[in-house]
This record gives sequence, C-alpha cells and structure tokens, in this order.
Amino acid sequence: MAVPSFGAATTMPSEENDEPAAAGGGKNMVHNKQGIDMLHGRIWTKVLRFALPVAATGILEQLFNASGIMIVGNFSQSDGTAAVAAVGSNAPVTGLILNLFIGIALGANVVIANAIGRGSREAVRNAVHTSIVTALIGGVIVAIIGELLAGPLLGMLNVTADVFPLALAYLRIYLIGMPVILLYNFETAIFRSIGDTQAPLAVLAISGVLNVTMGLIFVVLFHWGVSGVATATVIANVVSSMILLYRLVHTDAAIHVDLRELGIDWFTLRQILRIGLPAGVQSAVFAVANIIIQAAINSLGTVVMAASSAAFNIEIIAYYVLNSFSQACATFTGQNYGAKRIGRCKRVLGICILEDFIATAATIAVVLFFGHSLLALFDATPEVISVGYTRLVMVFSAYTFSMLYEVMSGYLRGFGISLVPALLTVIGVVGVRITWIAFVFPAHRTFEAIMIVYPISLAATAVLIGIALLCYRPSKRFAVKP
Repeated sequence: MAVPSFGAATTMPSEENDEPAAAGGGKNMVHNKQGIDMLHGRIWTKVLRFALPVAATGILEQLFNASGIMIVGNFSQSDGTAAVAAVGSNAPVTGLILNLFIGIALGANVVIANAIGRGSREAVRNAVHTSIVTALIGGVIVAIIGELLAGPLLGMLNVTADVFPLALAYLRIYLIGMPVILLYNFETAIFRSIGDTQAPLAVLAISGVLNVTMGLIFVVLFHWGVSGVATATVIANVVSSMILLYRLVHTDAAIHVDLRELGIDWFTLRQILRIGLPAGVQSAVFAVANIIIQAAINSLGTVVMAASSAAFNIEIIAYYVLNSFSQACATFTGQNYGAKRIGRCKRVLGICILEDFIATAATIAVVLFFGHSLLALFDATPEVISVGYTRLVMVFSAYTFSMLYEVMSGYLRGFGISLVPALLTVIGVVGVRITWIAFVFPAHRTFEAIMIVYPISLAATAVLIGIALLCYRPSKRFAVKP
C-alpha cells in the first residue's frame, strides 16, 4: 500500500508540527474534558490510546459470548455439540442486525466528532439525544419484526432438525433484548466520539462477568440450556446499557444527556443516517454473505457447523483488533475535518494503516499458534478441532486485505463519504461470495471450497476501495483554500 500517495506522513516527527487551524476551527468551544484531544499532539500514541481499548472491548465481549458456547457445550443436559451448533447458527442473523445498527451508531460517532471539531455544543447535544432515542425505537422495531420472522430465517439457513428447536429458542430470547443491546452500542459510540474508549470497556467487564455467572447458574443449576445462555446475555446488556446511561446523565462533558431533552432532531438524524446507514449496510453485507455461507456450511452436517462456530468465536478476536483502528481513523478524521485540519487527517490514515498492520499480524500469529488448544475449549472432538483450524488458517490469510479496506473506509467516513465504500463492499464481498456459493461450491462440496472465498472476496474489496480513495482524494477535495 503506497501510503505516501495519500499524503500521509511516513515519519513520526512530523506529527508534532500541526498546521495552523483554519478560520472557524481554531478556538474549539467544546471542551473535551474526559476524552482524547484528537486535534493536537502526537497522533501515533493517541490512536493507540483510542484503538486498544476498543479492541479490548470487542475481544472481551466476544470472550464473554464464547463463554456461553463453552457453557452449553460442556454443561448442557442435551447433546453438547447440538447446543454449540444452535448458538453458532444464530451468529449470521444476530450479526446482520447488530452490524446494521452498529454502522448507524458509527454515523452518530462521526457526526458528534465533527461537531466537536467545529466547536458546536448545540450540534453535539442534538446528536447525542437523537442517538439515544434512535437506539431504543430501532430496538423495539427489530424485536417485533424479528420475533415474527425468527422461524423462517432459521429455515433459510438450513439448520438441521436436531438443532432447529434449540436455535429458535435462543434467537427468540435474544431478540427480546434488542432495545437494550442497541442502546449499549449507541452509548458506546457516543463515548468514543470524544475519545473515551475506557468507560465502555470498564462497563463491559462488569456486565460480562455477570453474563458468565448467570449463564453458569441458568445452565448448570436450572438446566435451561441455550435458553439460559440467551437470558443471561439479555440481562447483562440491561445492566451495561443502564450503567452507561447513568454515566451520560451525570457527566459534565459535552456528551451529557438530559433525560428531559430526549427526542429526535430530524436534521441531525438525517446526518447520522447519511453516514451511518451506508456504513451499517457495509457491515451488514458481511452478515448477509455470512448467512449464505452459513447455509452452505450447515449443509455439510453438525460437526462442520460446530467446528465453524468455534473457529468463528476465535477468529473474530483478530477482527476486533483490525476494526478498532478503522473506528479510530473515522473518529480522528471526523474531528480534524470538523476543525479543518486536513493535513492532520492525512497523517491519521497512514498511521492507522501502519499500526493496524502490526497489531493484526501479532494477534493472528498468537491465535494460530494456540489455535488447536483454543478450539478444544469449545469442543474437544478431534474432527471439530481439525475442521475448525482449517477455517482459522483460511480466514486469517484474508485479514490483511480486510485491514486495509476497513481503515480506508473509516477514513472516507470521517469526511462524510459513506455510500461509495458501502456499494463497493456489496460488490466485493456479497457479489463474489454469492457467485462463489452458487456456482463453485455445488461442484466442490467441501469445507475448504467454501473457505477459499474469504481471501478472494476481501482482496477484491480492498482493491475497489483503494481505487475509490485514489479517485476521491478527500484531503485535496476538502482542503481549506488560503
């Protein structure tokens, strides 16, 4: 990747010399007391301060989710492999919903960050309160529609007869918790807009321990099986969302929430959706493609389903690492674009790519080294471990491409350019994977034949978004004219 072609600095000393602020962006009226000053100082260390807690939050959340699979796999009164497969087979459906709304939440993040960069306290207040209400209303709508479509959705995934009742029970309970699950994710995006990535991490640690404890109680003592794990997840999200809401209500930072002011500012909502909806679609297309791939995986039997589910819960750890730098790039770019510090935006891109590459490579190396042992935590069956490790190797071979286009997409979103990355991701990810499963897999019905589509599709997407970045060149398009 030729970072200098985007105007990003390749040496660290240049970070210290910030360009003078443009007119209207010099005196920031929104004081960022609790977060990170993204407009001044060294970018290298501040990106790490932002990204590492974000990565830790995602990893911790996944570990807590994975603990639920471990609990039902080892302590369920019914067939443990079927229970693991039931929880895992829901991942594409829940991922589709969460990715869509997490993308919209990222739109709120960028809008708030941009308002902070401009120094507009009113715009920050409107975006924060609109985000809270959007999360709650969206959660209720998703819960109602999801309950009506839960059975047909699992039917489309070719879930086997022995797994279907367990999978349906898990999904129905999970959907009940959508309002608080979405609220937690939007609150997290609000905190991250000012650079406070540690508060969501601390709250997740508390609710995660509660999740595991209740999961063990519900499964081991009450024998609720997958229903117990789903119930524990919902209760944990209630706790985490309420703690973050309490902090927002009692903070004196710019993101303070006044419950009496909760409502929707329609202009702000349009801004959030303009950036967030395409970003959500960009994330959700992964889930759409994964639903198609999951259906193909399910057709290969329960052992392959269980192996793929276990591997997914491990490989997602590396994804959270690489994605955290994409979020950092979007947030830092959003604030600096709002403050008209375009040169600093360019340096953010180069540094995020470099740091992301180092962190992702280290994570992949560790996971692959301990891969067999990690898979055994979910299911010690030799066949499950063998198939699961095959997935780990194939997916990780594609993560360099994923890292590149995630960061580039975050950079474009920071400038408010969100539709083009979404469309290119649909072409590169969904288009390639649908074509592959429709035409290649029927002729080669093996697990390896499914997995090879990951590096192919992600490489294609990285090339497409790289071309888009070169064509748009936002650092030139939005440069402040002297």
